Amino acid sequence: MTIADLDEIQGRVFPAGRRTQNLVGGASPIQCVHFAAGNVTLEPHGGQVPWHNQEQEEIYFIVEGRAEMCLGEERRILTSGQAVYIPPGVYHQLTNTGETPCRMLYIYGPAGDIAHWRQELSGDLPRAGFEAPPLPEGARPQRAGKPEAGENQEKD
Repeated sequence: MTIADLDEIQGRVFPAGRRTQNLVGGASPIQCVHFAAGNVTLEPHGGQVPWHNQEQEEIYFIVEGRAEMCLGEERRILTSGQAVYIPPGVYHQLTNTGETPCRMLYIYGPAGDIAHWRQELSGDLPRAGFEAPPLPEGARPQRAGKPEAGENQEKD
């Protein structure tokens, strides 16, 4: 039996203020062909999965907290117990709007490499309104700057 335990997966900290722990795929002991899944903790007051798109379809499920979800031209607040479907190729961003950490689960398929992780770590993430479409009106700004030294160390 193969088990992935969040208490044993340190994960990776990203410059936009989040920690991602792979549950299925990536550095996880569980590997699948058809999907990948993980736990993401967004820091209070703006921790973010920045504006990006990908070829896979995906869902975000908010486990705890509150976050602004931008999807294409739409913007909504999501709270614990809500899930959102993200179609392939559609730009999206999730930003913690609360005073406590926001935790969400992601599931995408098919499994595979996600370019925006590498782009964020290298400081090359396409910028909203420049190399990527603009964010919806009123959205929190994209956090897409260069990472600080030592900030992108993986410890899965």
